[in-house]
Amino acid sequence: MKKSFVSKAALLALSVYALVSLSSCKGKKEADFTFKIGTSNSGLCSAPLHVAIDKGIFEEEFSKAGLKYETIEIDIMQASALTVAKKIDACLGLAGSLIPQMDNGLEISFLTGVHTGCTKFYVRSDSPYNTVADLKGKTVGFVGVQDSSTIAFQRRFYDAGLTAYGPNAEFKIAVYGMTDLPIALSNGAVEAVGLHDPVAYIAERDYGFKKILDTTEDEKLSQEYCCLTYVSSEIAKKYPEHTKAFIRAMLKASAFVQARPHEAAVLQIENGQMSGDVEENARLLKTYNYTPSVGLARKTIHDSIDQLVDMGVMQNVSDKEAFVREHFISYDDIPDSYIYNDDGTFTETKVTRIGEAVKDCCKSADDCCEDEMKDCCKHKD
Repeated sequence: MKKSFVSKAALLALSVYALVSLSSCKGKKEADFTFKIGTSNSGLCSAPLHVAIDKGIFEEEFSKAGLKYETIEIDIMQASALTVAKKIDACLGLAGSLIPQMDNGLEISFLTGVHTGCTKFYVRSDSPYNTVADLKGKTVGFVGVQDSSTIAFQRRFYDAGLTAYGPNAEFKIAVYGMTDLPIALSNGAVEAVGLHDPVAYIAERDYGFKKILDTTEDEKLSQEYCCLTYVSSEIAKKYPEHTKAFIRAMLKASAFVQARPHEAAVLQIENGQMSGDVEENARLLKTYNYTPSVGLARKTIHDSIDQLVDMGVMQNVSDKEAFVREHFISYDDIPDSYIYNDDGTFTETKVTRIGEAVKDCCKSADDCCEDEMKDCCKHKD
């Protein structure tokens, strides 16, 4: 019987061929896929999505990677449901509204922080209540029981040592439409309301309500993102390069809004993505913090889940750390953040605190101010 021999060189060639074939198949699979981004022509908070479209940032990032994408006009309030239905693959949304849904099986993964703020809590001007804790035993109006405003209020109520969730909660929830909430407060149907801008800003101006909590100013909530980008967990696993392109684009677009809020407001109105007055919209954008970050987005998710599990809001999470790992994605070749420069370019940066970034430029003492390493590359937005 003759023995068949295969040389080491032949085996090596076959191995290389197999790897190249697998790589080509994977590359073709990525190249053939169109990444669907949900967007909405309403909502001031969606400014980075609009800027990424209007300034060609999506086009640049996906084209650079040789990948395809499309933006799909949606009702932003239905974004998570559309993601589950595979009508879109990625979007941005309010973390406080999305995280409780994840407890019930919403398979999304968070990617970046977009901005802080945009939610405020009011009482009437003649009200004796001045803090969240003062509302013990009172009725508070919200747009929904799992709205991000409700979650934010419950977390601060809980911080005050009060029962914030469940049948023994020490305050009552009343649900109204967003534009009906100011009327309910004015008429005395509720003692306080939680509102999102621009309804919050308009209600404060028109009714003279007293603000008792503002997520842009609160010591705790101002250091957490209220709005984050996310992707279908399935899509992130199958199409990581598309996901990376989306992350880079949204980091850059958020950095642009932080640096150029007035220009962002102009773009939104000029392109029919937002109504209202440019100056008023720009003023509101300036009150939020659009300094983006991957690392601090993860911290936001971690801290939120940690507290919501303790409060009993999330009852299906047995391992907090594992849950965060499953629902947050980051990549070694993606920067933590960007800064938008005056010349229209972007600089990679590390955000150590929301609103404060450290440029990645201190390679040696010679690169730093007065030959000192400390604080040489700090940039405060």
